[in-house]
Amino acid sequence: MSKGTVLVIDDDREMRVSLDHLLQSAGYDTVIAKNGQDGLDILYRNAPDVILSDVRMPVMDGLEFQRKAREISHIPVVLISAHGDIPMAVAALQDGAYSFIEKSFEPRRLLGILKNAIRMKRLEDSAKLLQNRLVELADLERVLIGNSAQIANVRDLIFDFSMSGANVLILGETGAGKELVARALHDLGQSPAAPFIAINCATIPPEQFEETVFGTIDNPRGLMNQANGGTLFLDELSSMPYQSQSKFLRAIETKQYQRVGETQIQTVELRVISAASQMITQLVADKTFREDLLFRLNTLEISLPRLKDRGEDVLLLFGHYLHRLSQLYELPAPKLTNDDISALIAYDWPGNVRELQNVAERRVLAQRRGGGSVRQAIAKQASSQAFPETLREAVAMFERELISRAIQNDDGRMDDVAASLGIGRRTLNEKIVKLGLDKDAILMR
Repeated sequence: MSKGTVLVIDDDREMRVSLDHLLQSAGYDTVIAKNGQDGLDILYRNAPDVILSDVRMPVMDGLEFQRKAREISHIPVVLISAHGDIPMAVAALQDGAYSFIEKSFEPRRLLGILKNAIRMKRLEDSAKLLQNRLVELADLERVLIGNSAQIANVRDLIFDFSMSGANVLILGETGAGKELVARALHDLGQSPAAPFIAINCATIPPEQFEETVFGTIDNPRGLMNQANGGTLFLDELSSMPYQSQSKFLRAIETKQYQRVGETQIQTVELRVISAASQMITQLVADKTFREDLLFRLNTLEISLPRLKDRGEDVLLLFGHYLHRLSQLYELPAPKLTNDDISALIAYDWPGNVRELQNVAERRVLAQRRGGGSVRQAIAKQASSQAFPETLREAVAMFERELISRAIQNDDGRMDDVAASLGIGRRTLNEKIVKLGLDKDAILMR
C-alpha cells in the first residue's frame, strides 16, 4: 500500500530521476514536474499528499510556486535548497512552507521530513472533516427537532450511518418522520448530489410493481435506473408484492436486473433505505414477507419513537411549526396559553409529527379570525379524520373497522378472522400492516 503521493518539482533531470527512484523504492507514489508552472498545472488536476520542490528553477522558481500553490491548496511544501539559498528557504518557512532540506541531503532525513509532512496533512484533513461533520450534525438538529433522549439517539444513528453505504431499515409509526430520516441519511452521506428516488410501495398496483421499479422496453427509466449512483427509498416496505420480492432481492444482491420483457442485463449501484412499521417482523413470521429480503434491507436499523413518548418535544415541535406557518400565511404567531400546553401534552398524537403539523396549521389559520385554541384545533383534526374526504380514505376506514370487529369476535385467531372476512391469510396480514392496525390493542378494547 502506498505511503502517499509526492509531487516532485525540479529542473534538473538527473535530480528528478534520482528522487523518483528513491521515493518509489520507499513506497511512495510520485508525480514529476520540471518547473513551478508545470507543478501548478498538476495541482489543478491532482491533490498529492506533499510537494517536494527545488528553490532555483527557470520559468517559475520554488518560492513563487509556493506562494501560488497556497492560493489553491494547503498541501505542505518541502523545499530543496543549495547552501547559498538557505536565507531564501528560511523566508519561505516564514511564508508557510513546511520545511526545507539542504543539498546534498541524506536520504533518510528527506524521507523522515516527507513522512512527518504527510502525517500532519492527514491530521489536518481529519480535523477539517470532523469540523464539517459537526456542522452537518448541527444542521440535523434543525431538521429533527427535539431534546428527548429518543430523538437524540436517532440523530446520533443518522450521523453514524450516513457515511456508510450499507442498507438501512427505518421502523416507525405513520407520520413519525421516516422519509425525513431517509433524506437526512442521503444528504449527510458521501454523495448528497446523487439521486434520491422515493417510492411508496402501497401506492403501486401489485401487477405494475416490477414495471415501475425495473422499467420496460418501452419505458427503460424505471425507478432503479433513476436511483443509480444514489439512494432508492422504499416507503411502506411491507406492501411490496410477495411475488416481486425475490426479483428485487436478486437485484440488490447482484446489483444487476432485467427490465420487464427484456433479456439484457442492467447494472446498478445504489443504496436502499426502507421504511416500515414494527409489524414487518410479524409478516416474516407469517411467511408473507421474505426473511432473506428483510435480512438484506436491515443491515442497519433505526427505530423512530412515537411523538407521545417524546415528552416536551411536543412543545418544541409545535412552536417550530407555529412560527414557520405563521410566516407562510403572513399572520402573527399565536401565543400558547396554559390550556394550550396542557392540551398538547395530554393528547396521544396517533398521527405523530404529521398530525401535530396539521393541528399547528389549523391553529394558525384560526388566528385570521382572532380566536381559536389548540384544543379546538385538535378537536377539528379528530373530526376531520372521522369523515374521510376521498373514496380511498372511506374504504380504508371501512376495512379498518370491519377487520377490527372480526379480530375481536374471533379472539385474535387470525385464520378464523381471515375465514370470516372471506379473504386469504396473506391478504389479511397485508391489510393489517397497510391500515396500521394493532391486534393486541384491538383485543384489549
